[in-house]
Amino acid sequence: MRKSLLLASAGLLVAAGPALGQTSGRGAEVTEVVVTAAPFVVSLDSVTTSVDVLNRDDLDSATPGGLGEALSDLPGVRSSFFGPGASRPVIRGLAGPRVLVLTNGVGMVDASALSPDHQVAVDPQEARRIEVLRGPAALAYGGSAIGGVVNVIDDRISEAPVEGIEGRVFGAVSSVDEGEMASGALKAGTGPWVFSLDAMRRQTEDYDVPVPAESRRQLAADEEEFLGPQSSTVENTRVTLESYGAGLSYVGARGFLGLAVKQTDSRYGVPGHAHEDEHEDKDHDEDHDEEAHGEEEGVRIDLKQTRYDLRGGLDLALGPFERLRASGGYADYEHVEIEDGAPSTRFLSEGWEGRLELVQAEHDGWQGAVGLQALTRDFDALGDEAYVPAVEIKEAGLFTLQRLDRDSWGVEGGLRFDRRTLETAALKAEFDNVSASLGAFLRPAQGWYAGVSLSRTARAPTEAELFAAGPHIATRAFEVGNASLDSEISYAVDATLHYDGGPWDADLHAFAVRYEGFIDLRPTGVENPESELAIFAYRQTDAEFWGGEAEVAYRLWQDSDRSFTLEGAADYVRGDTDLGAPARIPPWSATGRAIFATSWWTGKLELRQVGEQTRVTEGELPTDGYRMLNASLVVRPTDGFKVFLEGRNLNDAEAREHASFLKDLAPLPGRNFRLGVGYTF
Repeated sequence: MRKSLLLASAGLLVAAGPALGQTSGRGAEVTEVVVTAAPFVVSLDSVTTSVDVLNRDDLDSATPGGLGEALSDLPGVRSSFFGPGASRPVIRGLAGPRVLVLTNGVGMVDASALSPDHQVAVDPQEARRIEVLRGPAALAYGGSAIGGVVNVIDDRISEAPVEGIEGRVFGAVSSVDEGEMASGALKAGTGPWVFSLDAMRRQTEDYDVPVPAESRRQLAADEEEFLGPQSSTVENTRVTLESYGAGLSYVGARGFLGLAVKQTDSRYGVPGHAHEDEHEDKDHDEDHDEEAHGEEEGVRIDLKQTRYDLRGGLDLALGPFERLRASGGYADYEHVEIEDGAPSTRFLSEGWEGRLELVQAEHDGWQGAVGLQALTRDFDALGDEAYVPAVEIKEAGLFTLQRLDRDSWGVEGGLRFDRRTLETAALKAEFDNVSASLGAFLRPAQGWYAGVSLSRTARAPTEAELFAAGPHIATRAFEVGNASLDSEISYAVDATLHYDGGPWDADLHAFAVRYEGFIDLRPTGVENPESELAIFAYRQTDAEFWGGEAEVAYRLWQDSDRSFTLEGAADYVRGDTDLGAPARIPPWSATGRAIFATSWWTGKLELRQVGEQTRVTEGELPTDGYRMLNASLVVRPTDGFKVFLEGRNLNDAEAREHASFLKDLAPLPGRNFRLGVGYTF
């Protein structure tokens, strides 16, 4: 199937070349556009929901690790941190299947939403930019975006012509985990053809922490003694990740068409699967000796994915439509959990997802688009932890998004219909869902923007929520699904206030969400006799989430190309259900920064405070707050060249991520220094 898809896509690429015409310079973007927000142009300062965009410089200096770690400093975003090998974004307290991770607008076709110890099959260093949309974005992407969207946008398929050769290289080393990372990308153009190559590799050892890996509360629960605040190493957290890809695209006067392929190979440890004596006095060198860290000492995961993507756009004149956009991806994913050096459980996911969008011509401030999305995915699990049966998932969605912008005011809205089918050998479940939104915005004065959005979003249950029946070691539970679950419905209001004028730049967001049929995993009070794990069952209840995010910057001083800026950010979320507090809701956080910038160097000092979380669900331990000091210096001695030195957690604080299942067994890394070099040409 992969060979057929590759040959057919390559044939389509060559055949479409003449139809697209010869190359021409396409107009440059005047303002930064959020491509994930809609098929048509919406600038970052004109969206009615909370959005952040991370570019290459942001990603180079982001927290090293998985996707969740790279985004965890954004307000309203945390990480499901399951060690440095696996982390997914947690948005406004929602995680897993409620946060949709995309690559170039198309689903990942991996198993990362199924379990927190499953790695996302994309690394931040592959990206040209990452867009984070908080709150419901299901109109364009389906019910899995009920809590937010993270879109990882790479540059393998070029949408613009390239003259000659351009590219980037980046490398960094870190102290806390003896880490090494390198990435690079290259694009070459000749006439209308653009060829791209990219590769990255990240390798780390077990990381150090300033305290015993097990928290005081966990030790007390296990009736063990706390031996004092001595430094230690979080065992079985080594990571080796490799990714490489290539793309070919044809860019003409009327559009583009491109094909890309990517291979991901990852091997990482999964801490916390077995209780280990963290207090045994071991020599640091012995800790990192190959024999001392043989795979028999802990569970490791060997992940492989091969992915093909086809994407294109064509200018046309078809009634009210001026442009056709199409994208599709096929992936073959497998990861094997290795225990005592032998394969234990295999997770397989194979399938494709495609999107077709017709974009309307702008007329007197009115923009719009209609689209079709479809996917098919075959999932299977084999082995000791195969707690979800083999299932075939199919989904088709039809949607429209419309926006009227009259400069001083505007309205927007959308409607989507989805049909999702999940079928096992014994059971079949079908869901028909309708989602809709309506928003309005004002620009009452220069620099001001205020918007409000109302939405009704429907999400079909996942394969685990419907069909799970077995031990899930990552969550330390025997999970039982419920085949009679209905769709989860949310009613949300999201308010935005933005100001950009003089020395001030501020973004304020508030949200409130009411869920009908919120799907929650709850303890039953019964233990499974074979696995000796507590039985947790999926149930539906009503729930409410509310909170907000704030980002403020004040340019205190500026003289020519030198400036001194103060920044602040904060977030808060609270969740309630009819069964009590939801699990793993992050506490509040607040961050302050001082930034001094010149034309050739930038220095930053940051203080981040994360509150304690004592409002927990049954069986969940509270988490202490922490304060973390970070600093960085970036030097750009010549055009395109940069050197940076970063210190993270300089005060060596004990920091535990409440949104993580492993918070009481694997704290965040201790004091870490990173040195990196990058060059863009």
